Amino acid sequence: MDTMAKISVFGIGYVGVVSAACLAKDGHTVVAVDVDPGKVASINAGTSPIVENGLPELIAEMVAAGRLTATTDFAAAVHATDASFVCVGTPSAADGSLGLTYVSGVCESIGKAIATKGSRHAVIMRSTIVPGTMEGTCIPLLEKASGMVAGRDFGVGYYPEFLRESTAIEDYYNPGLIVFGAMDEPTGALLTALNEGLDCAIHLVDVRTAEMVKYTSNSWRAVKVTFANEIGNIAKASGLDGQLVMKILCSDHKVSMSPYFMRPGFAFGGSCLPKDVRALRSLSRNKSVATPLLDAVLVANAEQIARAERMIEASGVKKVGLVGISFKPGTDDLRESPLAELASRLIDKGLELKIYDPFVQEAYDNDMSAAGRGNDYNIDVKSRLEPSIEDLIAHSEIVLVGNKYEETVAPLTAAMSNRKMVDLTRINPKARSQGLYQGICW
Repeated sequence: MDTMAKISVFGIGYVGVVSAACLAKDGHTVVAVDVDPGKVASINAGTSPIVENGLPELIAEMVAAGRLTATTDFAAAVHATDASFVCVGTPSAADGSLGLTYVSGVCESIGKAIATKGSRHAVIMRSTIVPGTMEGTCIPLLEKASGMVAGRDFGVGYYPEFLRESTAIEDYYNPGLIVFGAMDEPTGALLTALNEGLDCAIHLVDVRTAEMVKYTSNSWRAVKVTFANEIGNIAKASGLDGQLVMKILCSDHKVSMSPYFMRPGFAFGGSCLPKDVRALRSLSRNKSVATPLLDAVLVANAEQIARAERMIEASGVKKVGLVGISFKPGTDDLRESPLAELASRLIDKGLELKIYDPFVQEAYDNDMSAAGRGNDYNIDVKSRLEPSIEDLIAHSEIVLVGNKYEETVAPLTAAMSNRKMVDLTRINPKARSQGLYQGICW
């Protein structure tokens, strides 16, 4: 960053104090702000208010250099800086919802200070907040307190942190993820400049997406820990080393750790995944090992099928064109295909269903064994097959896209503007739910 910034950091907790010290190390002038006089005094004395590897030395160095100070005066901190980072806590409320007492209080205080500052200021939230909180709570509070308009009169951004306690400074300078959203160009430019030089891709998105990424990251880590523990418990009950099992699994970046399985869309199926989840749950029961996460997997998978079913029902039409019925593209295998399950449900509800699936079509054209395809559903697939994607679209009042085939992309994309469509796989990476088109997860 060519020109160093003046930044106030609200909240001298685990996130705020590390952020303040590291920003000062980067050459910026930083004012740490807190309601706790003890924390403020600790910073100004050059000592750390928390235990964190490398932080006491860094704070002492930055205070001695004159780049890090602390205060309890919120207005003075805003007036002395170009931007404010909000790093206060967001504890759980009694009902499990997010507690916004601290965030709301800081937003009101910063807003009042902005009103009397006389120059532009940016407010950048780093606290963990659910999607929609910036737009629904923080921005209205800032605008009301300041009498100004967010994005026009003052900057607004959301910049989630991914710091782990005990390795926070290392995480700050070697991040695995940088994402932020900004309502205005100057705030986006400031956040981009603050992260220049770090060996990590920068994702500049809208504010709500940035909020969602933070919660997704934390929840994903929680799921991974829980999954590993359940596998470890089953392994130990089977006389095995659970840590060794997971170490071997994590070495597989082609399949097990692949982003391929991290794309929101439709349910899984086929001859392996459903069967093997059931088998592992059976083993755990035999070993008297509780597996609440694994138990929920098939329930959640079934809910995705039900979700697609509800989307079709909500359209209020009768003629449905299904693109793909095998459990994945490139095969004629119908074994535990979620698309076949969905097709069966729609037929049972009295809907007229036609199917386009080039691989299943080829199997029937070549008179291959139906048993090999695993058609265990009460569907006369052969009579419903339509060899032409154009004819399928023409027949349908709504098109249900289950599998993506290259030859279908152009005609389906063209049909998005004049035909109801529910897309379970995302035929066009830029498509978003609007008008006649609905994506299941986008």
